[in-house]
Amino acid sequence: MPDKKLEITQVRSISGRPEPHRRTLRALGFTKNQQTRIHGDTPAIRGMIRQVSHLIRVRELEE
Repeated sequence: MPDKKLEITQVRSISGRPEPHRRTLRALGFTKNQQTRIHGDTPAIRGMIRQVSHLIRVRELEE
């Protein structure tokens, strides 16, 4: 099975968002809007993505 990576880009601001959403974006490594981070495709990362899916864009990368 190939190692999958996820390219996650923050597309919406955290202004006015609940604290759990802010903490989740910080845990994903975001400090500013429009940043992109690459993470491994794990159940923990997928759970974080699901929680803040309205604030980010996700693209799967094959390696």
